[in-house]
Amino acid sequence: MTYPKDLCGIAERVVWFERAEETLRYPKRFLAYLMTFGTLEEILTAKKYFSDEDFQEVLLDAPAGIFDARSWSYWNSVYKNNPTPPLPFRTIPHQNDRS
Repeated sequence: MTYPKDLCGIAERVVWFERAEETLRYPKRFLAYLMTFGTLEEILTAKKYFSDEDFQEVLLDAPAGIFDARSWSYWNSVYKNNPTPPLPFRTIPHQNDRS
């Protein structure tokens, strides 16, 4: 799939460890990185392609390990999620829990 050049540039910056096309295949994950590492200009550009509902959905089912406390608090405030829910976290199964 071909993505807009401006969106690819943003994806390359905020998800620096993979190609933009790969990043944009997973919009929720891309938006989580953008909401954490993006500039105001990048957010405004992304809003040409993603709705407020798209941004809100990221908060409702956020990928663990991307948001920092400051970004999490800010975006939940923007979308009036009060009180702010706990940051999503990863659970690592214990080695002894294997079947």
